[in-house]
Order: sequence, then structure tokens, then C-alpha cells
Amino acid sequence: MVASRARVALMLAIGVKMLSCTEGFLLPPSLPRPNKAPNVVGVRMSFLDGFFGKGKDKEENMKGKPGAAMCKERKIGDLVVSEMGIGTWSWGNQLLWGYNEEMDDELQQVFNLCVSKGIRLFDTGDSYGTGRLNGQSEKLLGKFMEEYARQNGGVYPNIGTKFASYPWRLTVGSMEKACDESAERLRRPVDIGQIHWSTANYFPWQERVLWESLVSLYKSGRCRAVGVSNYGPQQLRKIHAFLQDNGVPLASNQIQYSLLSRTVGEEVKEVCDELGIAMIAYSPLGLGLLSGRYQSKDDLPKGPRGFVFRERVEEVAPLLECLREVADQRGKTIAQVAINWCLCKDTIPIPGAKSLKQAEENLGAVGWRLTMSEVEVLDLAAKRVPRELVQNIFQTK
Repeated sequence: MVASRARVALMLAIGVKMLSCTEGFLLPPSLPRPNKAPNVVGVRMSFLDGFFGKGKDKEENMKGKPGAAMCKERKIGDLVVSEMGIGTWSWGNQLLWGYNEEMDDELQQVFNLCVSKGIRLFDTGDSYGTGRLNGQSEKLLGKFMEEYARQNGGVYPNIGTKFASYPWRLTVGSMEKACDESAERLRRPVDIGQIHWSTANYFPWQERVLWESLVSLYKSGRCRAVGVSNYGPQQLRKIHAFLQDNGVPLASNQIQYSLLSRTVGEEVKEVCDELGIAMIAYSPLGLGLLSGRYQSKDDLPKGPRGFVFRERVEEVAPLLECLREVADQRGKTIAQVAINWCLCKDTIPIPGAKSLKQAEENLGAVGWRLTMSEVEVLDLAAKRVPRELVQNIFQTK
């Protein structure tokens, strides 16, 4: 049995670079397409806004201008971060996001803009990067932080990185080494060290080693806070209890969460709230399906995402229409509304940004909030979508 599990784990490791590029990527067989949902946005919101108010941007004169507002602070454990972070999955990923090193100058500008607007959390992982670019995301962050701090009086954001649960990482020492290597690429100590995924589904005895590693990383001072990723409510309770028994607070759990990935997220959020764990929402734009950019089979991204979107773009059209109506009323974009929905659910969304245009649009999601009625309308529209995006294959119960 152990040998069999080891073979499975090894096979998973061989494909881990693909998997790190395709979180939430695998899809079940196609289902019948729904008819377009009726337009209920105006009617429902006008009714509920009579009770809750229409809600206004904090800075009316900046309404609709991406990046105008400063990002608010909030906490992950004892660390002061921002209400929204930036994901750097695409920084080094050639397969899914088309990265090339000619993008680096603009990525530095993306980093500078985000930090200048109050972003205090960047998310990365030691498996982010393709082939020879392994660890490229961490390397770029290290370079960008150093340059920005030199020009701006030593200002550094918090970095949350994730350590891949490779099958050869079977000891606490191997995870400590992984953390040290990440710190070297980042050119500074790790702020939030996270288990990238649980091995409970396929290699359960390794799971205990991963948990013990978080204890060591925290107590040795290698990480200022520790967290997990892709943990469901049951496994989250278990690791929280283990860490608590060892005097270590569990600061965060990062899962796929968006209007197209709600069910698991809502279950996890209840446990996070109960245990005092921050929930970080990755892929808040559903790999780009909720960006508003792709709305027909004739206009799809290249590569694996185009294959996925071809199966989904028509059935999410009613949700996109609902997002558009809310966005138009707000003077915002579809993407900004989708990210703000995550903020309204008291999560920390970490949308990606590989261009200044994307960064500016992401920043336009902060500084205001959807009303309760707007959130409810979006919830209802999302429930009408016949399929949610499938969770990461390592997502536990």
C-alpha cells in the first residue's frame, strides 16, 4: 500500500508544474447550456436599496477611475496587510499566462504602482515558474522589492509564499530547506509561509510532516506567520487544532473563490470565521472568465485557458450580463465588481496583474463596496450558472 501511494505521489510530482499552472482548471463533461437569466438587477436592487441605501464610492470625484483609491489595511494573524493582495502566478508562467522575460520591466512598474496604492500583500509560490524559470515569481518579487525599497525609504510589502508538497519533501528539514531557498530568491525572510496543498487525499502520512514543518518554520523565526492552501473545512479544523496544541497560530487558508467557485468557499469561510483564520481568495476572476474580456467563442485566450473557456463562455454569459449591469450603474468594470464581491464576503482577493492596465483595473476594485442588494443579485445570478469551476484537485474536504 505504501509503495502504491509512493508511486501515485511520484506521478503527481512529475505533473506538478502543469498543476501549478492550472489551479481550478480541470472540468467535468459539458452540461446543457442554460437560457439567459431574466434581467432582475434593476427591479431587485431598486426594491432592496429602499431599505439598505444605494451605497456610494468613498471618493465620488474618483468614481470609475481605476486605481484612484488607496487600499485599506487589514490583518492576517499579527501581520498588517491590505484588504486586497496581488497574485503573481503569471510571473514566470509561460504555459498558461504566456510569460516572457521581456515583460519584467513592466512587471516592475506593476509592483511599484500597487505598493504605492497601499497593496501590502503579494502572493507567490516556490513552484511558480515554467521549466528553467522555476522560482521566477519569487526571484522577480525579490528584485522588485529591493529596487522599490531603495527608492522609497525601505518600504516593503508582506510576501506570502507557498511550499509545494513534493513527495520528496518527507522531513521537517526538507521543508525548512524549501523555506530557506524561497527566502534566498525573495532576498529577505518569508512573511507568510504556507503549505501549497494537502497530501491527505493521496499520501496521508506525509501530511503530519507538513504540519510539523509549519511549527518549525514559525518557531525558528523563518516565517512570521504560517498558513495553508486548498484546505477544506474538515482538514482545516484538524491542522488548526494541531498547530494550536503546539502553540502556533494558523493565520490563513487560501482557496479558489469567486462568483464561479462559491460552494466550497462558503463552507470554508464559516470555519475560518469560527477559528479566526483569514481566507485568501485566489482566482477571484475565475481564471479570467469574470474579467469581461472573453464573451464569445470567437474571442478566447490562447493555450489551455482557451480550451477551458470554450466550454464555459456561453453558460456564464447571463452572469456576465448581471455583472455588467451592476458595473454600469456603478461606473466600474465587470472585473472590479467581481473582485469587490469577494471583498464584500470578507475575504482577501489576490487577482493577478501582468500589465499596468490590469493592475490599474484591479486597484479600482477597492475604496468602495457593493450594497447588500447588489451582492444578493450577484449571488442569485451565480447560482443560475449550471457548473462552478472545479476546485484544485488537491482541495480537501
